Amino acid sequence: MQLGVIGQAAGMFAVTNVDDLLLLALWFGRAPDRRAAGEVVAGQYLGFGAILAASLLGAVGAGFLPEGVVPYLGLLPILLGLRAAWEVWRARRDGEGGDEDDEPGGGTGLLAIAAVTLANGGDNIGVYVPVFATTDTVGLVIYAVVFLLLVGVWCAAGRFLATRRFVARAISRWGHVLLPVVLIAIGVLVLVEGGAFGLG
Repeated sequence: MQLGVIGQAAGMFAVTNVDDLLLLALWFGRAPDRRAAGEVVAGQYLGFGAILAASLLGAVGAGFLPEGVVPYLGLLPILLGLRAAWEVWRARRDGEGGDEDDEPGGGTGLLAIAAVTLANGGDNIGVYVPVFATTDTVGLVIYAVVFLLLVGVWCAAGRFLATRRFVARAISRWGHVLLPVVLIAIGVLVLVEGGAFGLG
């Protein structure tokens, strides 16, 4: 019984967080040192912790996030993506080559990572709440533990991808351009799939 819950939790996490791997690889690829990499991990845990808390509260009827608000979480990565794009443009205009702006600023600080993780996982809440609502207390504990363990696995996988020579070279060359594009695309998808424009 418990093994079935563990398997279901692992499968649900993997399916709803595949897109986070790309973001994690980008963030780790732009982390200049161990401290910055630690901020990526902390930000990921902070953002996913908020998703998990909202889902658990929603499951017990607390209504942590009104349904109509969730799609508009997509505005967070859009704004962060626009900020990162502005910093890339400013660096090129000033002839800096973008090296200095690869520091954890344009969308890669702890709070920015947490905000993007929360916004990107806004649709996860809609998946988790009905499952949590029909799960007993032991099951909820299992889901929470498995999810939090898998956040660590996801971070390790993102770090692994970022340290592969081909991936690292691509991130070094294109990461400062790709990050704003990915953030904005995620924001638009969250808005559209959440029905913010009546298209979901």
